[in-house]
Amino acid sequence: MADEELDSLYEVTPKEFTAERARLAAAARERGDDAAAKRISATNKPTTAAWIINRLALRHADTRERLADLGKRLRAAHESMDGGRIRELSGEQHKLIDELTRKALQAADLTQPSATVREDLTSTLQAAIADPRISERLGRLTRPEQWSGFGAFGDAAPEAVDASSEPARRQSTSVRKRPAKQSADDNAQQRRHDKLSAALATAERAKAEADDVMAERQAQRDAAQQRRDAAVRALRAAEQELKGAEKDYAKAEQARRAAAKEVTEAKRRLKRV
Repeated sequence: MADEELDSLYEVTPKEFTAERARLAAAARERGDDAAAKRISATNKPTTAAWIINRLALRHADTRERLADLGKRLRAAHESMDGGRIRELSGEQHKLIDELTRKALQAADLTQPSATVREDLTSTLQAAIADPRISERLGRLTRPEQWSGFGAFGDAAPEAVDASSEPARRQSTSVRKRPAKQSADDNAQQRRHDKLSAALATAERAKAEADDVMAERQAQRDAAQQRRDAAVRALRAAEQELKGAEKDYAKAEQARRAAAKEVTEAKRRLKRV
């Protein structure tokens, strides 16, 4: 049951996530499923891009399989150094990512996503192709994934080189002997990119957590206001009921006194007989 509830939770919009999480956790506790309640309560609200990918995977069940299958074929092509096959699959990769990005935006009802969201979608889909572990997590993501790639993954493969060709050997040698400075610069740039990406992910998680806390506090405040309003209404109703009871009591007291007076008068007349 918890898996089905998590599916429904990760499919709702980020704005609805916190309230839906609280509702599902409460429902699990009410039926006595404490384990499910803990799993649900421990979930983190996804970013917009992560939610879009989650909804894609949940509404299009073949998404994970298609990404994983392409990744498997690309890895095999790279391992066999089959340049023609790599180029063929690279084209297939670009088409698949474009197709799934369109489907994801349609599923999320987004017609004009920001450039950042679109880049995050592309990066996550590429990461799912490159890493089977990521493709398995689609539907449960809380943030977009980054594609580090492997080998020439996703890029067009170089033309095949005839080993007996002297120009080809010189070209191959020149490629192998790229300047160390360029490699160092590339590594430094990659480290800076990774550092900034990590900082961004940390900031997004902190914001998501702050949004969760704020939403929970707002929900608590709204619940307290509702209880207060209900108490005020109950108090007013009780006051009205009390006023009515006091009026009825006064009428009853007046009737009792009139009856007592009649009894006294009747006794007085009886004594005269």
